[in-house]
Amino acid sequence: MEKTKLIIADDHNLFLEGLLSMLTSERDMEVMAIANDGKELLELLHKNKPDVVLLDINMPGMNGIEAARILKRQYPSIKLVMLSTYNEEHLVEKAKTFGAHGYLLKNANKEELMQAIRQVNQGQLCFPTKKVVEPTRFSEIDPFLQQFNLTRREMELLQLIKQDLTNQQIADQLHLSIYTVETHRKNIMQKLKLKKPVELTRFIIQHNL
Repeated sequence: MEKTKLIIADDHNLFLEGLLSMLTSERDMEVMAIANDGKELLELLHKNKPDVVLLDINMPGMNGIEAARILKRQYPSIKLVMLSTYNEEHLVEKAKTFGAHGYLLKNANKEELMQAIRQVNQGQLCFPTKKVVEPTRFSEIDPFLQQFNLTRREMELLQLIKQDLTNQQIADQLHLSIYTVETHRKNIMQKLKLKKPVELTRFIIQHNL
């Protein structure tokens, strides 16, 4: 049986471990390598030629969007599936514009993941069929959201961070997984160009959130 060769690029170790566990249990899948950011992915591609790349949109350093543009220009035959926690129309459309074959939400189950990989490996497209959220509804009515490009969910997190809640407490209150909360925190820090938790606390105080 010819196996589908994969490279995964994601900076969250727990998520990577989960992906590897699912993929290695499939007889027709082979993970060639993993990368923690876009730059590392492109370096791996000099020596490894996978059939499919699973690429996280939000990563430190070179993010998934930047890496995807370069990847599709240099290696057009490689199939690309973007991974994201966000079910937002502008991100899905952006993935399509630079030639991604699919866009998979990180809360997808194993069956959805395997179907997406097999589908794109056969040259088909795999994008969300459910109605996606259009975040501009929020940014049009909230100048703060518009200025920093924050989503309503990210603003909710800022309110709870202000209360000194832990990631687990925030997850429990919003009925989210702790991984999702950690990802939201990371995205907020990137959007606000902050590097340390104390800087986020200072930002919240300065802007009276």
